[in-house]
Amino acid sequence: MSAVDDAIETRTPSGDPAFTYAYRPGLLPEPHGRLDMWRYRRLLPGCPEQPRFPLPVGGTPLHPWPAAAAGEPRLWIKDETTGPSASNKDRATALVIDAGLRRGAAVVTTSSTGNAAIATAVGAAAAGIDAVIFVSTECLPGKVQQMVASGAHVFRVREGYRAAFELSRAAAERFGWIDRNTGANPLTIEAKKTVAFEVWEQLGRRVPDAVAVPVGDGPTLVGLAKGFRELLACGATDRLPRIIAVQADVCAPLAARWRGEAAGALDPAATAADGIAVPIPSIGDWALDEVRIADGCFVTVTEEEIADAVRELRDTAGIPSEPAGAASLAGLRRALAEGTVPPDAECVALVTGADLPPTTQSRPRRPGSVHTISAADLDGLADTLAELDLPRTAPLDVAVA
Repeated sequence: MSAVDDAIETRTPSGDPAFTYAYRPGLLPEPHGRLDMWRYRRLLPGCPEQPRFPLPVGGTPLHPWPAAAAGEPRLWIKDETTGPSASNKDRATALVIDAGLRRGAAVVTTSSTGNAAIATAVGAAAAGIDAVIFVSTECLPGKVQQMVASGAHVFRVREGYRAAFELSRAAAERFGWIDRNTGANPLTIEAKKTVAFEVWEQLGRRVPDAVAVPVGDGPTLVGLAKGFRELLACGATDRLPRIIAVQADVCAPLAARWRGEAAGALDPAATAADGIAVPIPSIGDWALDEVRIADGCFVTVTEEEIADAVRELRDTAGIPSEPAGAASLAGLRRALAEGTVPPDAECVALVTGADLPPTTQSRPRRPGSVHTISAADLDGLADTLAELDLPRTAPLDVAVA
């Protein structure tokens, strides 16, 4: 029986959906060979030997820190800026769209603070399907332009990011679209866990002592932690790395909960790290669970620390990180300074995305567009979609064929 046959959908203690497998060493690939996301298809639900998604995804570099400071003798940077849309969101996009293509879907939707939407737009254009994106009116204009350049139809939602998330989910259900919303579709978690598998292989099939990861909604952290837990379940390691979860000082709802404190005023607009500026994380409970399981912790970082990390990644390692991605390095520095991570620990900082995504090389099926809408106006959305002449299908769920 294959891993695909063995995969079942279960629930985490916090109630979130998660795929599990009949774990054993044989689910992991043999050493060597091409390093990409599809290499781990036996630990990806329903993933065929030949995926339909056309872009190369995964296999991102793990860089040794070129000029380690005192107390950082073994620091590595997992650089997710090298993918099709220059962020780790490419992994989730690839697995979700691949599953949708095998079920005949013609439109994919997501909500996002920016990077997931860009990855969805780029992936949809390459796959020859349409993308309908929902963002807050506060989404950076440059990111919206990237989406439109890839042919996406972007709806700016007046009521903010959470409302955009709910509207995207409602539209997916009503119009039969692929729902790529991170945290809502469990395939997004499955895809993101492949980062952990790659780190394990790139370190010579061993895990580091600690991994620092930026946290907004929570799925990047959850996917990473789940990947390390699955390596443990397969007998590939005898321990888990500590998870250092990083949030910006001005918008740190999960860090406050971790410390048992009131979150206080949350100001997403006050941080340059817009990718993690999420006041109501979609799977926050699950993220907190994973940090506890990994004997990890939450740290928060200032805007100055984030900016310093951006400059250092650029000048020292040649990595053009956006602020949210650089928060991992800033958070690791904070954890080292506070003594949460020992100075001789081997650490990995996950840089989740680039500051300026590249212009897509994919040719969209049709020109993109931008609209502004209220979250309650699903009928108005339907009218606009009719004018755009987007295809509709029977409602799709997230089950894997």
